[in-house]
Amino acid sequence: MTEQIIPDVAHEVTHMEKELRYISAIIKHNGRKILENYTITPPQFIALQWLFEHGDMTIGDLSNKMFLAFSTTTDLVDRMEHNKLVKRVREERDRRVVRIHLLEEGERIIEEVIDKRCHYLDAVLSNFSEGEVQQLSKLLTKLHEEMK
Repeated sequence: MTEQIIPDVAHEVTHMEKELRYISAIIKHNGRKILENYTITPPQFIALQWLFEHGDMTIGDLSNKMFLAFSTTTDLVDRMEHNKLVKRVREERDRRVVRIHLLEEGERIIEEVIDKRCHYLDAVLSNFSEGEVQQLSKLLTKLHEEMK
């Protein structure tokens, strides 16, 4: 049995969905503009970001996080390994398990790109009060937690 949404709330939910969709598209567009100055593709950026934030992982784990086919992720890792952004490392305990490890160059690129993205967001938030920025941050964290 699904819950009914109250009409006033339904209007707000529809509005929020639309705004989040627009915001997501703008962030994606600006993120791609930033990546034009680097030798990585948007999917490589996403893979590097996962490795940067969560550490070494298998191709299977990375595939699942990125919602990509295993073969697609393998090709992605091959190109990143060729460009010295990551390397494959066999586990000592079980040599069948291969983890993808972020190399210094991959970490440098990810840090630079994230820094540029943060500068962009900081500029966008320049007309927000400190309290509004803090409230928005808390609400976004709460929304993210509820979506997990």
